[in-house]
Amino acid sequence: MGSFVLAVGLLTGCGSSGGDGEGGNGLSGTVKIDGSSTVYPITQAVAEEFMLENPQVQVTVSESGTGGGFQKWVAGETDINDASRPIKDEEKKKAADKGIEPIEIPVAYDGITVVVNKENDFVDHLTVDELKKIWEPDSKVKFWSDVRPEWPKEPIKLYGPGTASGTFGYFTEAIVGEEGKSRTDYTASEDDNVLVQGVSGDQYALGYFGYAYYLENKDQLKAVKIDGGKGPIEPTEKTINDGSYSPLSRPVFIYVSNKAMERPEVKEFVKFYIEIAKDLAKEVGYIPLPDADYEESMKRVEGK
Repeated sequence: MGSFVLAVGLLTGCGSSGGDGEGGNGLSGTVKIDGSSTVYPITQAVAEEFMLENPQVQVTVSESGTGGGFQKWVAGETDINDASRPIKDEEKKKAADKGIEPIEIPVAYDGITVVVNKENDFVDHLTVDELKKIWEPDSKVKFWSDVRPEWPKEPIKLYGPGTASGTFGYFTEAIVGEEGKSRTDYTASEDDNVLVQGVSGDQYALGYFGYAYYLENKDQLKAVKIDGGKGPIEPTEKTINDGSYSPLSRPVFIYVSNKAMERPEVKEFVKFYIEIAKDLAKEVGYIPLPDADYEESMKRVEGK
């Protein structure tokens, strides 16, 4: 996704942090971020822009999955967690036990995109029931012909996020019917680029990951239309935004701790993120939230 970072240089100067390119507004320190690989591209792009304006602040962004990121965040190892799902009650409780109050900031919409190889000429769409049949625990689907008899008797090679991923949690709940329930005989990775490479390198592969990674690689992949009961719908900016790409449209978030927000560099970074998220989301393949959502987030952050 590095090419997107270069593309957003025109956004420099629109944030609240301001600066002269040398000393910024006097901010210094570090901001540590981990979590969702789905949210990583937009957060990395924001970090690049913020450091251009505030060169004395070092912002590091890693990706260990939403769940893995929350573990580090609760332990106080990071300031912000990228999340492709809302924080769970048990994660909230662990945070509360350590005096950490999560501040939830929705940053964009994403659509989990089901993809096949570009050379796949027989899959146009899949129903939710067919996806469930493919991905449910103890699935009997081994060949494409097990999904539809008219499809070729070729092995389905499956690729998807690991169990620590928020995308995995959302997909399993929306498709299989219970979060975390999935067949295990697939190639799993917290790095979506690995999944892209897997599907693009195998004519009979199928996988799923965030919409931004599909857009970045659509010359190698084909998005599968999903029929959630109202006919096959392709993931696009419009269908993800209006929810018609169902049930795989969802908001994505950053979570910052109240303790971290006491540090000026963290608070200014979060404010900067909210201010440029709308424009930057489009640059890196996400769907912006309504203006009112960003305004509400800014009010909450400025009140901390």
